[in-house]
Amino acid sequence: MRWVDGITLLVLGVPSLIGAEWEAGNESLRLKTLFREEWEARLKSDPLTATLVGEHRWDSELPDLRLTEREASQARDRQFLDRLRDIDRERLSRGERVSCDLFEFELTRRMKRRGFGEHRLPFTSDSGFYTTLLRGFEKMRLRHERDAEIYLSRLSKVPVYLEQNVDLMRQGMATGFTMPRIIMPGIERVIGGLSSKSETEHPLFQTFMLGLERLPSSRRSEWERRLRTLMTSRVLPAFRDLDSFVRETYSPNARTSLGARDLPGGEEYYRFLVADFTTLDLDPLEIHRMGLREVARIRKEMETILNQLEFQGSFSDFLNFLRTDPQFYAQSADQLLKEAAWIAKRVDGILPAYFETLPRMPYGVAPVPRHLAPNYTTGRYSPGVPGGERGGYYWVNTFALEKRPLYALPALTLHEAMPGHHLQIALAQELTDLPDFRRHFYPNAFGEGWALYAEKLGKEMGVYQTIYEEFGCLTYEIWRAGRLVVDTGIHMMGWSRARAVELFVENSALSLHNIETEVDRYISWPGQALSYKMGELTILRLRREAEQRLGQRFDLREFHDAVLRNGGVTLSVLEDEVAQYVAGTVHYESEGEPSR
Repeated sequence: MRWVDGITLLVLGVPSLIGAEWEAGNESLRLKTLFREEWEARLKSDPLTATLVGEHRWDSELPDLRLTEREASQARDRQFLDRLRDIDRERLSRGERVSCDLFEFELTRRMKRRGFGEHRLPFTSDSGFYTTLLRGFEKMRLRHERDAEIYLSRLSKVPVYLEQNVDLMRQGMATGFTMPRIIMPGIERVIGGLSSKSETEHPLFQTFMLGLERLPSSRRSEWERRLRTLMTSRVLPAFRDLDSFVRETYSPNARTSLGARDLPGGEEYYRFLVADFTTLDLDPLEIHRMGLREVARIRKEMETILNQLEFQGSFSDFLNFLRTDPQFYAQSADQLLKEAAWIAKRVDGILPAYFETLPRMPYGVAPVPRHLAPNYTTGRYSPGVPGGERGGYYWVNTFALEKRPLYALPALTLHEAMPGHHLQIALAQELTDLPDFRRHFYPNAFGEGWALYAEKLGKEMGVYQTIYEEFGCLTYEIWRAGRLVVDTGIHMMGWSRARAVELFVENSALSLHNIETEVDRYISWPGQALSYKMGELTILRLRREAEQRLGQRFDLREFHDAVLRNGGVTLSVLEDEVAQYVAGTVHYESEGEPSR
């Protein structure tokens, strides 16, 4: 009878429904195929990124940076975008439509970046092609004999890779698209450090030798001999050539202006970067005014703490006290690292009260690598590799200990480790029901906004144990608010470096070394500094709205789950996701009373 009923349904015209289901299935299949092919093409064209996300099929290769490959990548992305727009989104699930929106955002911004010729600036003040190169080697596998051969094969390609980046920088010089000269001394120090090391001191040598301990002893001497030969005959000379080019050719010819608006097509380029990094359509001057309001608000909170302490002196005197009194600084690198680790483990223990879902990936605490530390930020998160041999790492900068205050360490730990970057990024990597590109999708406004929100969440969690640590939290918040002012001031309004430094000196307890390092980063990386505060303000607003709408039904754990369950998203998608969470929590009955 069931078979007969099925025939009857076909006769009565239900095949149109079945056909629709098949067509919907085909649209989903087309979309999955598109995502898979694009991800495969992306990793194949960028072997370093492939290694960093745990895909090792191209570990023997390095990216090809020639014009022909850029043109081919642009053409591929255009085809992928055309295929995406040919898919009928009405026949997709809601989750698939979200993936479509994020995929389109990713493709269009990548194509626009190429259109602006951003390849001509392959570095910032504290990172770039040379640091990505080192990280790519660090995350290679050295488990079997073939892995050693793969490592040496990739190493043999380093000179070509460095020379191609020099060619990109030469293109920038020829077209007036260079880094500002004022930030170049810090970059020279890092590249000079890499080029002046002996082969045994170089990170590329040490990474291989560390992994070699796991391989059969019978061939270790042979591999070490080949490694030494490669380092001395090809790799180190290539780094020395890069160092000479940067010092003798690039730096003297770098532009004397600071702002992105002073680049060819600079104002349009900066407006694009603002939209890209914030994922919002806002005028830079509006963001500037928003930053000034936030700085004023946070400054009042800081002055309230000053009054509570009954400090005898001005606000400036108090900042100087915090910057100079030895009680606030570690006496050794180990002490700083141990304090960071203690805070991290203290936070780990209370996370279940605030989060329904926690990542499986562990993380460690380690110093910023020595070859980066002098020109590096106070701390940073280095993601783990799913299925790899190491977890994530919370890096703490142990260079210049007298500039790394302990009262700011809780805020730094919340931001870089838990519940900040490690929690968010590791959870995203473990979302196996999403396309690959989404598990590694990192819109800065979401990722950095979440990490800044985590700092403020630390107050509710009871992480800040002294009034000085509370002041450190506000120092970090006003630092991010000041970025809204400084980034737009430099790149849109013609601010000088000195004016930018002065804003942070007058309003935060950051050390002068840290301030100068950070300002150089904002100069070299237009727009990125806006992402932190713009993302945090959005998350805080969405939380307030959810609390108001749900009342006693609001559950902070559920809210956090709603924010994080889709991995990295644009802020507009985040708004939709939180709205779905609220709508699913409260349903209005006919008489208007809410019910769960």
